[in-house]
Amino acid sequence: MSYSATKGYHKLCLSALVAVYFLIMVGGVVRTTGAGMGCPDWPKCFGQWVPPTSVNQLRPDYKEEYASLRDKKNQKFARYLSSIGMNETADKILSDKSILVEADFNPQKTWIEYVNRLIGVIIGFLIIALFLRSIPLLKVNSFFFWLSLSTLLAVIIQGWFGSIVVSTNLTSWTITIHMLLAVMIVAMLIFLMHKSSPSKNINVPIQVKFLLIVCMFLLLTQILLGTEVRAAIDRVAQQGRENWISLIWADFVVHRSFSWIVLLVHVVFILRLKKTSCNNALSLSLVLLILLTILSGAGMGYFSVPAFLQPIHLLVATVTFGLQFLLFLRLNTHKAIVLENQV
Repeated sequence: MSYSATKGYHKLCLSALVAVYFLIMVGGVVRTTGAGMGCPDWPKCFGQWVPPTSVNQLRPDYKEEYASLRDKKNQKFARYLSSIGMNETADKILSDKSILVEADFNPQKTWIEYVNRLIGVIIGFLIIALFLRSIPLLKVNSFFFWLSLSTLLAVIIQGWFGSIVVSTNLTSWTITIHMLLAVMIVAMLIFLMHKSSPSKNINVPIQVKFLLIVCMFLLLTQILLGTEVRAAIDRVAQQGRENWISLIWADFVVHRSFSWIVLLVHVVFILRLKKTSCNNALSLSLVLLILLTILSGAGMGYFSVPAFLQPIHLLVATVTFGLQFLLFLRLNTHKAIVLENQV
């Protein structure tokens, strides 16, 4: 299949991927500013498509109103969880009354969260456009249609689960799942970009590709550990920012120490890759991104988690995973080469 047949589709994939990464960074801003509950309902914000700018625009009992709406949604979600055997999780949601505590209206936090949602809507339209663009490609390669459709379904699920994150008042495990879904959407878009581009593969022994899989697993684990650190910070957020690291020291040390394992394995991978193939720009970029992730994480540790660094740290980590996955798709093992020659 020629690149000319998928050129427009490839560009649309790239646009959607950049938009998703931008949304991940904005999501980091939402977290670091504590704006996650700036809009207590979903998809509207305080029952309006354009949110209020003053508490005077709200009913006097707005806290009770939205707490009641969230309670109804949580009861429905708990029934879903119970139906698939997650009874303990369902009970925790229903018994945790702190979930229903409504925050005071804050126009700045409301509009930060609202902008976050607007970007999500734009991404939704981009993914719909990507799906529609894949329909003519059915005659060329049905793969684009089915993965585009799967990506669209994943975005719809992500949007729905975003409402669960809000209704459960930013429960830590829902935020983790929300983050993993975002990473999955990134991977799907990168896969579509790879398949629709004329990029050449890199020939390597199978052991090198296996080492990259280990790197990807370690980085995903590190991202999950990072969500645990952020959840721990949320629990002590009422304390002074300068005390956060000391109050969550155990979680922070685990996350920080694991970063050195991630770096070491990546260095081994890059050295093996250089011995078996030409010096590839993707592998160099990967090392630089790993170092930037560690440096931004160290900056948060040494400077009391400055607000501007968390979105950067989160963005760099997810871009690193995306680059890992792209490199994984580009690596062509010796075994695969033999099979191709036989065919």
